[in-house]
Amino acid sequence: METSKLFRLQDNIVYADNSVVSKTIIKKETGTVTLFAFDKGQGLSPHVAPFDALVQIVDGECVFSIKELKFLMKSGDCLILPAGEVHSVESVTKFKMLLTMIKIEK
Repeated sequence: METSKLFRLQDNIVYADNSVVSKTIIKKETGTVTLFAFDKGQGLSPHVAPFDALVQIVDGECVFSIKELKFLMKSGDCLILPAGEVHSVESVTKFKMLLTMIKIEK
């Protein structure tokens, strides 16, 4: 994406039938910012990330799971996914989210 240009997250990615669409906003050695659009019925199976990640819901509703915890999230909600913990997401409605991952060496 271009720098120094105003844009709206929710207008910058479109839903696709029966799919998850992703668009990288920023990709650097130190981290990434990725915009996602999930159709209803779509999700991401349980997985682990090596770094903490900030999830921001831009549109719609979803359920994020971290281990046994479940969080119903709506537009405007944020959640920090802890590094090394199993997490997953499933749509309640079509939804869009912004995922920010900053790589921190330990």
